[in-house]
Amino acid sequence: MSAFSWIFVIFLLAGTACRLWLSNRQTRNVRAHRSQVPEPFAQKVSLEDHQKAADYTHAKAQLGRMETLYDAMLLLGWTLGGGIALVQSLVQGSGLGGLWGAIASILLVLLVSSALSLPFSIAHTFGIEARFGFNRSTPGLFVADMLKGLALTLVLGVPLIAAVLWIMAHAGELWWLYAWALWSGFGLLMFWAYPTLIAPLFNKFEPLEDASLKQRVETLLERCGFHSKGIFVMDGSRRSAHGNAYFTGIGNNKRIVFFDTLIKTLEPLEVEAVLAHELGHFRKRHVRKRIIWSLLSSLIGLALLGWLKTQLWFYTGLGVPAASDQAALLLFIMIAPVFTYFFSPLSAWFSRKHEFEADAYAASQSDAGALAEALVKLYRENASTLTPDPVHSAFYDSHPPALTRIQHLNGLANSA
Repeated sequence: MSAFSWIFVIFLLAGTACRLWLSNRQTRNVRAHRSQVPEPFAQKVSLEDHQKAADYTHAKAQLGRMETLYDAMLLLGWTLGGGIALVQSLVQGSGLGGLWGAIASILLVLLVSSALSLPFSIAHTFGIEARFGFNRSTPGLFVADMLKGLALTLVLGVPLIAAVLWIMAHAGELWWLYAWALWSGFGLLMFWAYPTLIAPLFNKFEPLEDASLKQRVETLLERCGFHSKGIFVMDGSRRSAHGNAYFTGIGNNKRIVFFDTLIKTLEPLEVEAVLAHELGHFRKRHVRKRIIWSLLSSLIGLALLGWLKTQLWFYTGLGVPAASDQAALLLFIMIAPVFTYFFSPLSAWFSRKHEFEADAYAASQSDAGALAEALVKLYRENASTLTPDPVHSAFYDSHPPALTRIQHLNGLANSA
């Protein structure tokens, strides 16, 4: 193996070992506190619910560890094991060449990868989620969602892949800059189109009918200076018992969406407080900052790919004997997470910082105590652990730990 091969293997092994270590820490910490509800939650979360959350976390961690090892072996198979090279050889042997041959190679690798990962998706949905009472999906609905996703990949993905490959072949040394412009425009277009064109393919969205709740929400929106194309309730219960709320879209195509499960779980003032938190992300420009960061990181990534594409060692070090545009794209997409994994804590820190800022905004526009009550209910209903391992949480969690967040909200409520 080449020097780059060893560097890749070392990063892959280090990342895999770190994932397994963090998962074990999470399991040990959650199970160590399984027998007692943390004091701030003792009056609101029963011991039975607390133990369910611990067991749910443990079950997900067990499956996650198996998936981590499985994914590492698959990645080795695709790269050093010659999987990508084999697919390219099969496509060339079929007589399909040029742009269409390159597209076929990429699609075949992506489809086979999805198929090989399918057992874990099934185990999560019909195993863990069903065992803990969260799954509402049927095998038919599961297959339908998968086929819709495949159709979207073909309809939207194939033209995008074709355009990027054409740019790589014909746009000269600065192809990566033109590809970034195309990729960014496509991403922004999808972000704009998602609420009205893509999401309805998978879920039903009905206008909020509760008149008093709708009036409360509209008053909050006016107070916050937020304009949307509507307030909708999504049939989240069709697939899962988990509850959530979000707003999506950009420009004049923004939507506010409540899961039907959340509407049934929370009181009106609590729904308002949850929405105020989501609006906090908007008013604090968190969505804009995340979009800008995504655009910058993709620019850096494509610039790096622009250089790697010309380096033969990049291909041979990852099991591909000859350079090609499709191999460059596939290899970069597959190995980028290996080399960026240890930046996860930084991303998680920024996300938690945004959550605290959104909570503070919610406290200024609604009721911090009501938001704390809503979160406790959601922790309970979603079986979210109240006792995560601090290191695991710092590495992965996009939201502050339950105890830290509730204490922060209580402090805001007392200040108000």
